[in-house]
Amino acid sequence: MDTRRLTLLGRLAVVACVPYLALKLLWVLGFDIGVVDNHRIGRAAWITANVVTFLLDAVAAVVAHTLTRPAGRRTPAWLLAFPLWMASGLLIPLMTGLAGGGVTALVTGARNPLSAGDFLAPWVFGVVYGGFAVEAVTLLGAFALYAHQRWGALLRRPLHALPDTGTRAMQRIFLLPAAVLLAALGTVHILWGAGSTLGVAAPDVAARTVISSASEWAAGLLSLAGAAGLLLLVLPGLLPRLRVRTPLALAWSGSAAAFACGGCLWLGQAVADGLSPGASAVPEGLPGLVGALELCAGLTVLCAGAFALCELTAATRSAPAAAGAGAGGHPAPATAGAPESEAIPASRPTTRECATADDR
Repeated sequence: MDTRRLTLLGRLAVVACVPYLALKLLWVLGFDIGVVDNHRIGRAAWITANVVTFLLDAVAAVVAHTLTRPAGRRTPAWLLAFPLWMASGLLIPLMTGLAGGGVTALVTGARNPLSAGDFLAPWVFGVVYGGFAVEAVTLLGAFALYAHQRWGALLRRPLHALPDTGTRAMQRIFLLPAAVLLAALGTVHILWGAGSTLGVAAPDVAARTVISSASEWAAGLLSLAGAAGLLLLVLPGLLPRLRVRTPLALAWSGSAAAFACGGCLWLGQAVADGLSPGASAVPEGLPGLVGALELCAGLTVLCAGAFALCELTAATRSAPAAAGAGAGGHPAPATAGAPESEAIPASRPTTRECATADDR
């Protein structure tokens, strides 16, 4: 049943990418369909932005297709985990911010910039963000099923049962400051979403909309969730009976959102400034500092998390092998009189449920 659901969700995710990819391709080729004001952005910047976003969504489609294939279980974990981590960091805050801003605009009657039609036609936002909504549900849902099929033994463990790997102390040295930093950055985002002008330039304050405020709230709450997940993972004694999948999902989503929507955006603006000396794309003051720190926090969590998961999957793989071996390294015989339906499943499922060499 899970395999059929995984296949269905993965195929729907591929289909959801098609309208966005087709629209971006038309814009790159010079067909400005749905563009109301094509002089707002320079042609070179417009083409570059569309090529980059086209490639990002194309990678998401390829990953979604890979999840549905039998070979996807043998694909090196990092080859799927990193683009899906990035996809989580882009899709989750984008959809929560748009949903929150849209609902707020309907309730309060505030102006929704997506329906203004001064840069792009309103139907463009419907096609783009409608596809993103479907893509977020199907792609991330497919990955959740895939992760439980491939690393289910680890994800279902309580925190107190995590093996004490060799670098646990080193992980705390890096991840505890990263958690504190994410919490501080999340607090700043929430203050901005609530209307604070702390460290924000006057033109940026004047440009705020209901969507941007909701996006700040989404970024702040995700950062706080990521900080909480990291603390629970590196200090499992806080909630020892909680299963690994819950704090891991929080740390995954929060760190990915900070890195993809905050740090990578700041990095792109810094590169644009470097390529165009006369431009001033990077925000000044506190917003620029927040973007740089989000990049640092995301990279720290990415590196430390990769090492930690490699160790945990290796420990999960070796533990059943040791438990199933008797004296001299030979498999322990089944208990006399035990039914075959109990003896066989006791050894066979663990070989698939635990990590293989590719899972690292």
